[in-house]
Amino acid sequence: MDLITLIVAWLVTSVSLFIISKLPTGVEIDSFETVMWSAVVFGILNALLRPILGFLAFPITFLTFGLFAVILNGIIFGLAAYLVQGFRLQCGYWSALIGAIALGIINSFIYKILGEFVK
Repeated sequence: MDLITLIVAWLVTSVSLFIISKLPTGVEIDSFETVMWSAVVFGILNALLRPILGFLAFPITFLTFGLFAVILNGIIFGLAAYLVQGFRLQCGYWSALIGAIALGIINSFIYKILGEFVK
């Protein structure tokens, strides 16, 4: 992965987290600086922890036809909120689950828009 792709992914995730913090999802982030740090922590957790959790949870994920992957996303989202000061979840895991789903949807939408401009 080149540096430009990494920076674009960081910025897209940061903008998505900022949007999520303004929606009634139970996710609160104090400042845009905290949003930027949250995106870094979320990316690191996804790169390091996600493969391990995905491997360990494969049987459950297989039995639930992939739906348990959404639960794993919520766990990683909640862990990022726990590690970053100023990133809070009002309703605990439910806010993390809703935030993770919203993050996936908003990230996809932003990448779709960026793809239209790159062509």
